[in-house]
Amino acid sequence: MRKVWAYGLVMAILIGGGILALNARSLPVTVVSPERDVPLRLYGLGTVEARVLSQVGFEVGASVVSLTADAGDRVEQGRELAALQHAEQAARVARASAAVAANRASRVRAEATIARAQAVLDQRRAANHRQKDLARKDVTSIQRAEEAQRDEDVARAELDVARADLAVIAAQGADTEAALALEETLLAQYRLHAPYDAVIATRHAEPGEVVKAGDPIFTLFDPASVWIQAYVDEERAGQIALDQPGTIRLRSMPQATFHGRVARIGLESDRANEERRVWLSCTDCPETMYLGEQAEVRILTGTRDRALMVPELAIAGFDGHRGTVWVVREGRFDTLEMTFGARDDKGRVEVTSAVPNGVRIVARPASTLVAGGRARIVEAP
Repeated sequence: MRKVWAYGLVMAILIGGGILALNARSLPVTVVSPERDVPLRLYGLGTVEARVLSQVGFEVGASVVSLTADAGDRVEQGRELAALQHAEQAARVARASAAVAANRASRVRAEATIARAQAVLDQRRAANHRQKDLARKDVTSIQRAEEAQRDEDVARAELDVARADLAVIAAQGADTEAALALEETLLAQYRLHAPYDAVIATRHAEPGEVVKAGDPIFTLFDPASVWIQAYVDEERAGQIALDQPGTIRLRSMPQATFHGRVARIGLESDRANEERRVWLSCTDCPETMYLGEQAEVRILTGTRDRALMVPELAIAGFDGHRGTVWVVREGRFDTLEMTFGARDDKGRVEVTSAVPNGVRIVARPASTLVAGGRARIVEAP
């Protein structure tokens, strides 16, 4: 039993001596110092995208007979890109065109019939007037006068019938012309044209393939609408505003830095990754951009004439606004709760609360720090 007590006493002495030695020995630490002209940037990772991106195809189905463009080609608005086999539809157009021509001929005939009926009516009206004059003078019989009146009435009715026939033919003409326009519109759908000045990203079909209505033939994008879609941590995204400047680095050109501005801020965040989408338009990017290429962006959200920036890893219990840091106070370690504000792309946070005189914030606290332990400042970046 005495040996156990002896061992326990020795261990207590050793532990106590170790603690005293640790307290007596000063630990070297790095502290943060105020900086001037501090840029506040946010980092985002994203890809090259196009605001105007279209999958274009035919509104009808048939076999592909020609493709006049390929991936990578620049095409002007209205240029023909592809065509389908259209013999059957061309025959429908020819039939509709013949119907229009036949209707026009019928109209000419109806107009001639009206002219003839009008001439007959004029002749019958004149004859009727003569017979009436003769009947009043008792030169001719009343019966002949009545027959002349009847002939005039019949001629007038025939003129009305001819005019009605012309109206029917005119209505039929409108119908045949509408049918022709429909068939010509359908025929035009057998040819695919570029809807705008574009670059072809992908060609999805080859000659001889049978495609259905709506099948994509090409994927096009407007090169003037290329921008960078980046994802920024929601916790930091509150500092972003439209038209803020930013720098862009493409994965294929890591040695070059391009410039842009925030053009759009997404109203819906990624629920799984808790990130906000931000789009940057590029002002000096290369003429040829590759959709889907990875890009890094750094958005300048503001600058500080003078700021005290603390590494976020040095803040314990940080909730985005408050946290606890290790400080050096009168040569010894202590903890201090502080408030923080804006962040930068180096993983640092701006101190917004007042720092007591003589207190220095530890930049990279070690896990062995003990409150009350002696501290030795070795550098102040």
